Amino acid sequence: MRRPIIGITTYVEPATWGVWQDLPTTLVPHAYVEAITGAGGRAVLLPPDDTDTDVLRTLDGLVLSGGADLGPALYGAEPEPLTVARTDRDAAELPLTRAALDADRPILGVCRGMQVLVVAAGGTLHQHLPDVLGHEKHRPAPAVYGTHAVTPVAGSRIAGLLGDDLEIHCYHHQGVADPGSLLVTARTEDGLPEAVEDPARRFVLGVQWHPELHRDKRLFGALVDAAR
Repeated sequence: MRRPIIGITTYVEPATWGVWQDLPTTLVPHAYVEAITGAGGRAVLLPPDDTDTDVLRTLDGLVLSGGADLGPALYGAEPEPLTVARTDRDAAELPLTRAALDADRPILGVCRGMQVLVVAAGGTLHQHLPDVLGHEKHRPAPAVYGTHAVTPVAGSRIAGLLGDDLEIHCYHHQGVADPGSLLVTARTEDGLPEAVEDPARRFVLGVQWHPELHRDKRLFGALVDAAR
């Protein structure tokens, strides 16, 4: 049986290897690839490309990966001092997400990817959570993940996937203010939305945490199963 082909959106960042220094490079943490492969899928990387969304014809599912902030203009806001947007990713990922939703492709949004889903659904974001929540527990320090327990909504997809293991690991300074047409289906102890879903579609799930860190087969397995 052919493995479902799962596309992963990627970064373009300066990278160094061997004798090559600071070359613009299409990349994503390999943990995403391992999580998809371990769940029975075939991962392919999707560089930012705002020309068209034709790649969806070859994809069975889509992972919207983490990364930098979305441009606030996308949800009708002015940029705040600590917002660092990546317009190349925005220009590619918003059309791709909307086309994937229209085509009812299974989608898993991770961290930034959840926020892309929310903006595509007409929602808005808080640009700097410490200004809203009064703490930095969602991004405690550079390269240090925050650990939380989430409370899922009973009967939601994420509740069924998480079961009794509710610990998450997150790293973000922005968060969902208004989920648009999506449903908030899990929150942390401070009330911040940590998961969103669209129950009207085959599989649309966004999580503000990083399930790829532990190759979470509950979430990635559900995506791959939905893409079969």
